[in-house]
Amino acid sequence: MNKQVEALPSGRTMEGSGWLDRIERFGNRLPDPVGIFLILIVILILLSAWASAAGLSAVNPANGETIRSQNLLSEANVRRLLVDMPTTFTGFKPLGLVLVVMLGAAVAERSGLFAALMERSMRKVHGRYLTPCIFLIGLLSHHASDAAYVVIIPLAALAFASAGRHPLAGVAIAYAGISGAFAGNLVPGQFDVLILGITQTAAQMIVPDYGLNPLGNWWFTATLGLLLVPVAWFVCDRIVEPRLGKWSEADQPDTPLAPKEQDSGGSATALRHAGIAALAVLILFAALTLIPGYQPLVDASATGPGRMEPFYASFVAGFALLFLCSGWAYGRSAGSISSHRDVVHMMGKGLEATTPYLVMAFFAAHFIALFSWSNLGPILAIKGAELLGQISLPIALLLVTLLVLSSVFDLAIGSASAKWSAMAPIVVPMLMLLGVSPEMTTVAYRMGDSIFNIVTPVASNFVLVLALAQRWKADFGVGSLIAMMLPFTIAIGLVGFTLIAVWSGFGLPTGPGAPATFASAVN
Repeated sequence: MNKQVEALPSGRTMEGSGWLDRIERFGNRLPDPVGIFLILIVILILLSAWASAAGLSAVNPANGETIRSQNLLSEANVRRLLVDMPTTFTGFKPLGLVLVVMLGAAVAERSGLFAALMERSMRKVHGRYLTPCIFLIGLLSHHASDAAYVVIIPLAALAFASAGRHPLAGVAIAYAGISGAFAGNLVPGQFDVLILGITQTAAQMIVPDYGLNPLGNWWFTATLGLLLVPVAWFVCDRIVEPRLGKWSEADQPDTPLAPKEQDSGGSATALRHAGIAALAVLILFAALTLIPGYQPLVDASATGPGRMEPFYASFVAGFALLFLCSGWAYGRSAGSISSHRDVVHMMGKGLEATTPYLVMAFFAAHFIALFSWSNLGPILAIKGAELLGQISLPIALLLVTLLVLSSVFDLAIGSASAKWSAMAPIVVPMLMLLGVSPEMTTVAYRMGDSIFNIVTPVASNFVLVLALAQRWKADFGVGSLIAMMLPFTIAIGLVGFTLIAVWSGFGLPTGPGAPATFASAVN
């Protein structure tokens, strides 16, 4: 794609955006993302060698085992790096997700289905309300896990372009809703089960029979999500989009984003066929979940919401099938698909578009793997949690400190559950003894874990979002993405800091049956 977005004339730059311009220029002077990961890998290797020689370690309070830093230059780790290189790459979780979903999404896109859906939806949604609608969809997409990045962000960009607005603003608001506002969960799902399950194990170190329900953070996460809607709306429409400049149809990339010319009746018929195909896929997944005696998507050995884990995990395959079947049905009716050979060709062309992402994913996968092998992640988390225990602060400030600590770790450690697995056994019992409930502690951690998700290049999906943005502006660099998302990070952080302080200060329950305080506090 060679076409570029018209730059915003200097005379029209919004007041206060100069510092973002400087950040963007600085960031874009950095090496290519592949080069950044190579530099980080070299630094990590040297740091691991120093940490190992210095005997850096930490005791896991959950089991009493000592976690020691590992030298990445040791014979075992060098052998592991070279021998396991193919599996390290293919085992990179976002990679398989992207490729699977793209197989189906390529058919839906190139058949003209996505463009037709956007054109129809734009008739009913006023352009003024496009921003909050997409942000809300991003919030609700948390149950789709990483599939939301592959599905919603490209559609949001297309929706903005169809409405005559800048598609990169669509990328920004979708990314903010999916990742930046990850702590704002309107409807509890599998992540609540996972994160509160880790909290429960840590809480049982103090009270062996302590139990948590997966709705234990719902009041807080729902309130946060609703508060962030107007905040993100303002940031996107008043700060981010004006910096991007104007967008016109002449700037549209050389990809099949517009449907072929056809009469409205033919388009309506093709959309009905696509809808029937999509309904068939939904019925299939419902049947695999609800048929008595045959429930492949239900974990019969689990209890409560945990029984639905396989259903949530099947969303990736579900999206792929949904897009494939509905796109095929639309294309057959609209005339863009004449045989299965056209479908196969569309799949191939769709995967071609992921080539830049594949290159970046190779190096990102190895950086994340090396960081895991070094054991520096859990050691840093444990040391940081111990530091919290040494600080004598009021409860509200202590929780805000935990939020800050979680945010800082998020710049280097992408996995929320991995960080919490290391931190929870320390901070949860410690704060219980100070009168803070495990649910309230979890809320503070989750809030901190969300803030920097959208501006840290080491996040597993950062390179994916960068590749998606480059479909609309070829020279869109790391600095451009950071500068575009930084206003959201600042706004989300301010809301999070304030809400944590208010929530803990008033002792509000974090969810049904989940008080903010712990009654058996030690005075």
